[in-house]
Amino acid sequence: MEKEENMSETIKTIIYAIVIAVLIRSFLFEPFKIPSGSMYPNLYVGDFLFVSKYTYGYSKHSFPFSLPLFEGRIWSDEPRQGDVVVFKFPKDNRTDFIKRIIGLPGDKIKLEDGRLYVNGKMLERTEGENFVLRNPFGHAERYHQYEETLPNGVKHTILEISDSEREDNFPEVTVPDGNFFVMGDNRDRSDDSRVNVGFVPAENLVGKARFLFFSYDPNEGAWYKPWTWAKKIRWRRLFSKIN
Repeated sequence: MEKEENMSETIKTIIYAIVIAVLIRSFLFEPFKIPSGSMYPNLYVGDFLFVSKYTYGYSKHSFPFSLPLFEGRIWSDEPRQGDVVVFKFPKDNRTDFIKRIIGLPGDKIKLEDGRLYVNGKMLERTEGENFVLRNPFGHAERYHQYEETLPNGVKHTILEISDSEREDNFPEVTVPDGNFFVMGDNRDRSDDSRVNVGFVPAENLVGKARFLFFSYDPNEGAWYKPWTWAKKIRWRRLFSKIN
């Protein structure tokens, strides 16, 4: 009898823990891992971050498996230009993407020779030190690094290989109501609203990227060599705020 009671209590504890975890994940914060380099120099491959689910309200994509509990968003609040957001890829409503909000509903967006225009005005950018990344073949690639200022005054850092890459010219478009135009900070290495992503419906927003809680370099050390694990961790990036 005592064993049955202990088993019952254990099962209850597990159920309670699962329910609490799902509630936190759905309504407060959800962890995400950065799988690609489209947001360099601000987010690195191997970064782990928390996304706040409550910032823009809730949609079906706030919940595990995008359960279709309702349509649209409730308690919604519109993102600001410059917010780094996680959203569901509009073409499959399943894959998580992370990009920066550049255009709000009604904004006119275009690129000419690598320069970004919002509502007819070219954004100011200031060049800084070069940024070096290693491509999948291990070769160093040197990028121009700029600080770009959005119309609302938000400043963020972007990378450009040059101003004459494939996506550095984009005809002017107007962001439809209820949608957003997003771009990666690694401008010449990003699949975003200029390419396959297109406009992002408000319903597809999952949340706002807030801060890193862990980061490791997948190119350092080896999983089968425990003495190298500490070398893999990017200690300086732990618990840093995402701008």
